[in-house]
Amino acid sequence: MSVGTRAEIAVRGVRVEAPVRRPAGAGPSDDGHLVVDGANAALPVDPTSPYVVRDQRLWRDGRDLGLSIQVVRRPRFYDLTTTDGVPYEQIARLHGADVLASTVVQTCIRYDEPQRCRFCTIEESLRSGATTAAKTPEQLAEVAEAAVRLDGVRQMVLTTGTTAGPDRGGRHLARCVRAVLAAVPGLPIQVQIEPPGDLSVLGELRDAGAAAIGIHVESLDDAVRRRWMPGKATVPLADYERAWDEAVRLFGRNRVSTYLLIGLGEDSDELVAGAGRLIARGVYPFVVPFRPTVGTLARRDGIGGPAPALVRDVTERVAALLRAAGMTGADQTAGCAACGACGVLTAAGG
Repeated sequence: MSVGTRAEIAVRGVRVEAPVRRPAGAGPSDDGHLVVDGANAALPVDPTSPYVVRDQRLWRDGRDLGLSIQVVRRPRFYDLTTTDGVPYEQIARLHGADVLASTVVQTCIRYDEPQRCRFCTIEESLRSGATTAAKTPEQLAEVAEAAVRLDGVRQMVLTTGTTAGPDRGGRHLARCVRAVLAAVPGLPIQVQIEPPGDLSVLGELRDAGAAAIGIHVESLDDAVRRRWMPGKATVPLADYERAWDEAVRLFGRNRVSTYLLIGLGEDSDELVAGAGRLIARGVYPFVVPFRPTVGTLARRDGIGGPAPALVRDVTERVAALLRAAGMTGADQTAGCAACGACGVLTAAGG
């Protein structure tokens, strides 16, 4: 697949009916879930896009672009309800064709302005009734077992809104991991958390059985951090570095990742250089285009997404650094980098 085309549809979206969508949440959202040339892809569904999916192919201006596209069908586990009466779809969602994901705590201490990250809608799905405020370990275990058995789910991602305690929600994540693995032994699980005040929490997550961890910084430029994520910017980059280093010690090289968002105004050369420094630490920099989705402060303020050419340029350069270091998303068993749907790195060989 052409990296240029993959970057175009990552930003400009496609015209398609997508039964599996994520209308709001903690990360890139308002996307339709598809499989493009065999790889998971979370693409904006946009009726104004020049790209259209027809007959399981991608078309533009009446021309077949030579890419096969399958729409991810509604999973069977969505039709079930937990023993305590909650629809499974409100507990965890299918991402791509084979990834189960859940935000175990759907609130964040940084969500109210002026602390809120400008790209985040973690509490909007809660307000719409699409999910619940907190998922119990028992609920997650029940849903995970059904998703694996009925729909062939092969990995799971568990993230959390930041909580007020020094563990930042990590101990609840650990309880959830243990419960899921008791129900589905061997299921690869990635956990995602802000750097905890007590780094021993990272060890608890590893001991619980998590296979990988995401500690997401979104930008390494402090000016960009203050502008785009004022609450998270109060956590010094030095705290992230300590957490990354401890996580690499515990989980291993290429089992720790962080999002870097393209399109926040950071100099592209600096972004790529920062990605190189992360790779040297053993941390996988998952570069992803920022999307001004409905409900974000950025969308409210009229801020648009990045140019596809910028996404392609940054992605190709970071992918080259990853290949040179022997680190690829395909070598990971669970998590955003292993799935690759929200970015373009898979198409670029990263």
